[in-house]
Amino acid sequence: MSTADLSLPAPIRAEILTLAMQELHPRGASVAALRLVQAHFGWISTVHLHEVADLLSMSADDLDGIATYFNLLFRRPVGRHIIMLCDSVSCWIMGREPLCAHLCRKLDIKPGETTADNAITLLPTVCIGHCNHAPAMLVDNTLHGDVTPESLDQLINTLRNTP
Repeated sequence: MSTADLSLPAPIRAEILTLAMQELHPRGASVAALRLVQAHFGWISTVHLHEVADLLSMSADDLDGIATYFNLLFRRPVGRHIIMLCDSVSCWIMGREPLCAHLCRKLDIKPGETTADNAITLLPTVCIGHCNHAPAMLVDNTLHGDVTPESLDQLINTLRNTP
């Protein structure tokens, strides 16, 4: 049985209820509640989504709409590290495509996939606002700009060796 099939732990349920009570309408806590679940499990399973929906007195479909709207909420398992490669016009002009191709070859995955060792997930993302240092990407919560194949290779080696 995976952790995605387990019920939410009591402390997380209690914290979600506390978040809901701080809002005019319980659904106002939906993003914070989903982030809490993701922080604990790494992603938001359907089982957990339904539990959160029940706690917030909303439908699972409504909550799923919120979860899938935000690109930093994950509705499927992701790797230990997440590379979000910007696909803005500035990044395209400054070499995003060759960089993405290099990254895919190096990791042996396509955008949207996770490496076989579950170390790295590669996701495209809309503009991350670092256009003056394009091409840019977010790795976990760290912004990287002026990315080159060489700096990318160093970063990947570091990520593979970091839990």
